[in-house]
Amino acid sequence: MGERTNTLALLKDLSAGVAAQISYQSRESEGTQSPLETLDRGWGSCRDLAVLFVEASRCLGFGARLCSGYLHRPELEAIPTQETTHAWAEVFVPGAGWITFDPTNRSVGGRNLMPVAVAREIWQVTPVSGSFTGVSNAFRALEVEVSVRQTADAIR
Repeated sequence: MGERTNTLALLKDLSAGVAAQISYQSRESEGTQSPLETLDRGWGSCRDLAVLFVEASRCLGFGARLCSGYLHRPELEAIPTQETTHAWAEVFVPGAGWITFDPTNRSVGGRNLMPVAVAREIWQVTPVSGSFTGVSNAFRALEVEVSVRQTADAIR
C-alpha cells in the first residue's frame, strides 16, 4: 500500500524476472511443467515460462491467458530452419486491452508472434492434436508449413 506502481512497468518487470530466473530449454516432449516445477528446476520450455508468467500475473489480480502459435524471425529467413510452435502470454490491462508478453524472448508486444490458439489453460491451446484410426502402415507423415507474407494492408 506504499507508492503507486505503473501497471505496464510491473508486468514488464515480472516478465523480465521470469526470463532472468528460469533458463530456456527446448523440449519436444508433450506436457507442461507446473509453475512450482519450473521454479524448482530453474529451467523450462517456452510453454513452461508462459505458464509461470500467467500464474504470477493472476496472483497479482490480472486476467491472463496463454497463446500458442509461431514466432517469425525475419533475420533467419535466408537460413533453412525447421520451425516449431511457440507459447507466450497475454495480460488484460483495463484501458489498454490484451498486452502480449513473451518471457522466453524478453519481449512485450506481438509483432513477430503469429497466434493459432488462445485460452485460459495451456492444454487448451495445443496447436495440433488428433488421432489416426486405421492400419499402422497407412499413415505416412504429418507435415506443417508456415509461410509469412506481408500484405498490402500491413504496409499502410
